[in-house]
Amino acid sequence: MRSKLACLAIFFLATFAAAQQPAAPAAHHGHAVRPAQSPDKIWSDLMDGNKRFIAGKLKSRAVVSVRESLTKSQHPNATVLSCSDSRVPPELVFDQTLGDLFVVRAAGNIAAPLGLASMEYAFDHLGSTVLVVLGHTKCGAVTAAASGEKMPTPNLQAMVDQIGPAVEKVKGSATGDALIEAAIKENVHQSAMDVLAHSEVLRHAKEQGKLTVIEAEYQLDTGEVVRLDKAAQ
Repeated sequence: MRSKLACLAIFFLATFAAAQQPAAPAAHHGHAVRPAQSPDKIWSDLMDGNKRFIAGKLKSRAVVSVRESLTKSQHPNATVLSCSDSRVPPELVFDQTLGDLFVVRAAGNIAAPLGLASMEYAFDHLGSTVLVVLGHTKCGAVTAAASGEKMPTPNLQAMVDQIGPAVEKVKGSATGDALIEAAIKENVHQSAMDVLAHSEVLRHAKEQGKLTVIEAEYQLDTGEVVRLDKAAQ
């Protein structure tokens, strides 16, 4: 127990220390840093990877050498906040390898305090400049929230309570499966807004143009990632 607490303390101290410095790739570590890429280029690369995933033509990589090159540092270009659904692993969906993505996963792709801390760490300490909030079709967490039923445990209830406002926003516009799909999209937008509302670090980074937030939805039936029109404000 003591070792776990010690690890958490080190993690948060590192995050706090990094927050006092300008957001930039952690070059002070003394290890190689990836050349800076524009948000459009990062997203384009992710979409190219998704096309390979859809076609079943994943890129061949020398995983052992990649793993060895990352033993001392990591500088992922993108952070992904996604659902924990076993059918939607971001690394596979975007055909990325070790060190490419910093992934935070929770049922319903919602942002709780530990998830927010992880995203702050990715931006402030690792130099990740793009945050993708990724929902998916037929999301069980959103379906549970839309049912209106009381959940069997306090933790599950807290999950649907956080998703609930997204469901309420679309309730008058659709019913049945159409309501669930509309709520899934709205929940992606709400999750992106929640991240910025509850993280001063990430909100300021976005306001200063240092962080780009992209909202997207994964299609279970085709494997395609579709960028949504709404952008976090």
